Amino acid sequence: MPPLVTLTTDLGDVYASQMKGMLYRRLAPGSVVDLSHDLPAHGVSESAFLLRHMAQRFPAGTVHVAVVDPGVGSPRAPLGIVTGEGSSLVGPDNGLLWPLASALGSPRSFRLDPTRIAAHGLVSPTFEGRDLFAPAAALLASGSSLEFLGSAFEPIRYEIPAPRPRADGLEGQVLHVDRFGNLITNVLTSAGAEVGTKVAVQFGRGPVRRSSFQRTYADLPEGLWAVLGSSFGYLEVSAREGSAARRFGVRVGDRVRLSWRR
Repeated sequence: MPPLVTLTTDLGDVYASQMKGMLYRRLAPGSVVDLSHDLPAHGVSESAFLLRHMAQRFPAGTVHVAVVDPGVGSPRAPLGIVTGEGSSLVGPDNGLLWPLASALGSPRSFRLDPTRIAAHGLVSPTFEGRDLFAPAAALLASGSSLEFLGSAFEPIRYEIPAPRPRADGLEGQVLHVDRFGNLITNVLTSAGAEVGTKVAVQFGRGPVRRSSFQRTYADLPEGLWAVLGSSFGYLEVSAREGSAARRFGVRVGDRVRLSWRR
């Protein structure tokens, strides 16, 4: 069975459809899987976090092409990565690919050579996703190797930031605001809080707010908020059938302090 190709961008449907057209010039119908095309525009760090969690459970040997590329046309490198379990990643060298590559294990990186990939070597300076990354992914899915498409290269190794310990808890940041307004932090669920534990939460220099650690959304009374263990494996701040982001005026990147006691 030919490998799947996943496609993840911040481009919206109009531009993403052009990338899919390039992929399907070489690939069989049904081989391209759209993960998302509404990632935060220019949001490289948040998208890197989301790409890792969306793509890491796909079968070994999958080709993942991802484009969130505010530096398109600049000297930043076009990147390909092959992992130890056989999957490949293609996209800009701005940190977007690294959390997924690291999660898949044993990554080896290559700077893509447009003259080996693009038709007649022509690449739009504003749309490398269509003219370089999609054709490279199609070639990889058709049996080409990254050793043939590029040369060994040391990429940007973006890591999900770790929280800082405090005397009474941890200080981290908001990694992602999901479509429900839940605030996904970089504090691991395994950090120590237990169901029923009282939790104090402070965003930035705002007031300290107090709630509790709960198992699931349904355990919250309507209109209240709490801290839960998210499906990402990190703590989240959630409001029952409401938006915690809107309620507290919080955005991605904002600082959050969490403290708890039994």
